[in-house]
Order: sequence, then structure tokens, then C-alpha cells
Amino acid sequence: MPSLILFMIAGAALYAFWNSSRAAAERADILGRNACRAADVQWLDQSVHSTNIRICRKPNGWLGFERTFRFEYSHDGVDRHSGRLVLRGDQLIAFTGPQVATVTPLNPDHERLN
Repeated sequence: MPSLILFMIAGAALYAFWNSSRAAAERADILGRNACRAADVQWLDQSVHSTNIRICRKPNGWLGFERTFRFEYSHDGVDRHSGRLVLRGDQLIAFTGPQVATVTPLNPDHERLN
């Protein structure tokens, strides 16, 4: 009987880990897709890939998981660039990927030369 209870507890813990991993992957997918849309680049392969997981301490003091995801994007459909998201729980703590391009003039008061 005790072995059955231990087996059920292990199964429940495994299910909880799988469920939180899927939720984090879906959140990373949404964040990566939105970043690509905002930067006007093409989201490639329609997915994110988990590359790292580690145990960390959350701001509230509890232990949790920090997951790193990789995704790919393209500026013109020919090249491939790799982006990276780091989630601690469900919060984004690091992002490397497409940036929204902004162009600012160096000297806005100066007239343009033609």
C-alpha cells in the first residue's frame, strides 16, 4: 500500500512538472511571436525549443524553475537568426532577438543636403 501512494505522488509530481513546462513553452511562443511581429521580421518554424532548465530562487523566496528557450527568425526569408528567451516562472527576465528598428537623425536642426 505505501508503494502505491509513493507511485501516485511521483506521478502527480511528474504531471505537474510536465504541465508547467508546457505552460512556459506556450508563454515563450507567444512572447517570441509578438517580438517578431513588433520588429516586422518573419517567425520561422512556428515554435520555440527548450535549451536549458535550472532550479532558481524566485523573488518571493520559493524555489522555482528558470527555463531558456530558443527560436529563429528571418529579416528577408533567406537568412536565419537565433533568438533567446529566459523565463523565471511565467515572467520574462531576459530576451535576445529581433529589435524594433528606430532611426533618429543625428542633428535634427541641420538641413538636408541634396
